[in-house]
Amino acid sequence: MDSADYDFVIIGGGTAGLVLANRLSEDPSQRILVLEAGADVSDDPRVKTPALYRALMGTEVDWNFHSEPQPNLNGRSVDLHQGKALGGSSAINAEVFAPPTDGSISSWGALGNEGWDSSIFRKYYVKVFTPPSVEESSRKKLGIDGYPAYEAPNGPVRLTFAGNPDHPVREAWIATFKESDYHVSSDPLRGISVGAFSCISSIDPVKKERSYAATAYYNPVKHRVNLEVLTNATAEKVLFEVTDFIRATGVQYRHNNRTETVTASKEVIVCAGTFQSPKILELSGIGNKSILHSHEIKVIKDLPGVGENLQDHLVSGASFETVDGVETLDPLVREEPEAIEKAMRDYATSRSGPLSSTGIDAYAYLPLVDYLSEEGQETIRQLLSKYRPSGDHPHDRRARLFHELAERAFLKPDTPSATYLAVLAQQVLPTDPDSDSPPGPLPGGFITLGALLSQPLSRGSVHIASNDPSAAPAIDPNYLSNPVDIEILARHMLYLETIATSPPFSKLLKQPLVRRDPASCITDIESAKKYIRTTAISMWHFGGTCAMLPEDKGGVVSSTLKVHGVENLRVVDSSAVPILSTANMQSTVYTLAERAADLIKQDHGLR
Repeated sequence: MDSADYDFVIIGGGTAGLVLANRLSEDPSQRILVLEAGADVSDDPRVKTPALYRALMGTEVDWNFHSEPQPNLNGRSVDLHQGKALGGSSAINAEVFAPPTDGSISSWGALGNEGWDSSIFRKYYVKVFTPPSVEESSRKKLGIDGYPAYEAPNGPVRLTFAGNPDHPVREAWIATFKESDYHVSSDPLRGISVGAFSCISSIDPVKKERSYAATAYYNPVKHRVNLEVLTNATAEKVLFEVTDFIRATGVQYRHNNRTETVTASKEVIVCAGTFQSPKILELSGIGNKSILHSHEIKVIKDLPGVGENLQDHLVSGASFETVDGVETLDPLVREEPEAIEKAMRDYATSRSGPLSSTGIDAYAYLPLVDYLSEEGQETIRQLLSKYRPSGDHPHDRRARLFHELAERAFLKPDTPSATYLAVLAQQVLPTDPDSDSPPGPLPGGFITLGALLSQPLSRGSVHIASNDPSAAPAIDPNYLSNPVDIEILARHMLYLETIATSPPFSKLLKQPLVRRDPASCITDIESAKKYIRTTAISMWHFGGTCAMLPEDKGGVVSSTLKVHGVENLRVVDSSAVPILSTANMQSTVYTLAERAADLIKQDHGLR
């Protein structure tokens, strides 16, 4: 295919990029090129085997970024994993397919993005996946026996309830939250606000292998003659024609130790992820002019929002020892040779056993349950009022918008402010070196309960550290910089003990509770804050650095994902998400890309 003849050039063959490659190449008259910095690893057993995702961290399929030292996490640098492979982060994530709440998506529209609300989003959401097919005998144990039947969609990504369907954790989890009236009574994939549900995984229910962007969206169509995917090709910058207007015309990239250029007659679409998309824009001359000048980059478009508004979900948790007979993945966490050998044999012969799942079995989206009284609400109101942002800079206007949305979320009983999860294994979190916290895995079986703040108010940034395209960007998530965040998360952390001691879930754990780490015995808000600062890590749910917002509110792209002030250039990935969805970003990014494909087709009159 002649490189001069491409209609669309997509930078990044990740979760979003491969959705666009599939959908845009449906029109045989269009020629599509995808530039992916990583390799095709769809045959790699580490990628295919569900439980081996942690073995991919820090390897050649991970960009292996690290944050700047975080003053609110005791000066720690936090590991930030992003997939460097065909399929992007969908190739290395923990395969959790968590639905965003309707409210979190509708908030995008409330921020000034016309056409983005939950009803439109759901239309595209169901295009992404094929839901699990569950035998009637397993429905009660999975906690889905009350879900009404409906006509299931048939999308590319295959979903399942991974692991042992007879394990008691899901049924106990759902029953426990039913007692407090926080359970989901219908399939959360069809819409959810608050409540507990069994975790759904992007794992093929027949093959028991990861189902991700490369296998779901690319492999079935890679024979199309109008679609070319170039792996191990790193985009360096977007090329422009600058006259009375700015128009993207192509891409400069590095492949086989050579610098190449390619033209795009219709659009360049940047799909490089939360960290790399702003980097590419800045290297191309689009961003805050002071940053560009400091790196001797010619300013094409002064757009100060590029690289700002970085958001992530911080998570912390506590591991509790189980009663005898509860199956966990702890032998694999301890890397016991006999357990690993048996697990490999079970998976190879029958696609069963601990390697067939990640052990992340249950989720709950919850408000501040213990603060729904009038007195509790007043406490939260005072916190929010104390830290309400002011000023008239675009950054301040954006911060006020987010604060107003969070204020409603934190005070409404039907809106979650945190996501809780149950994992069938102990989690080894960072520790205080001067404490008696164990630095590695312990004997025994554990269930970990975790909590993450769904709508953090803290905002960070990612910017180029050099004009060298091969240099990593400087990433500062600025965790807990807004004091409201740690106040809210601390209160959610205290609720973990309520869950652990509430029947019937409590029957899975030794009572009185036996904690893996004595430091996790938190008794008040201040001890919870200390524990969070010591142990909290990233859930790798990054977003927001090329935010879909009006330009005067610090936005980078419009509601059609076009870069403000530039023709023929869009950003379609998690960086465009203006505010994080409730939990894991995977399903949200797939859906964003499905909608973007239709927007692009409409603009160009494509089939």
